[in-house]
Amino acid sequence: MKYTYQTEGTCSTQIQFELDGNKVHNVSFYGGCNGNLQAVSKLVEGLTVEEIEEKCKGIKCGFKGTSCADQLARAVREAYEKSRA
Repeated sequence: MKYTYQTEGTCSTQIQFELDGNKVHNVSFYGGCNGNLQAVSKLVEGLTVEEIEEKCKGIKCGFKGTSCADQLARAVREAYEKSRA
């Protein structure tokens, strides 16, 4: 299932990825710090929703209450919950 998530509170504006069961593939960020987000995308390739949450949930960027990685954790959880409904 391909999923698009509109981010909130980050320089990136959107995250797209594919969800196969609870495994995440082909993550793409739009906007934000290109080099860092390419690395994040490669590092989470093939991880489960739970693994991404464990590694990324709660990370903050500077004084913001969230980050692109935190938004990814929220996005994959939302997509997973919707896929199970």
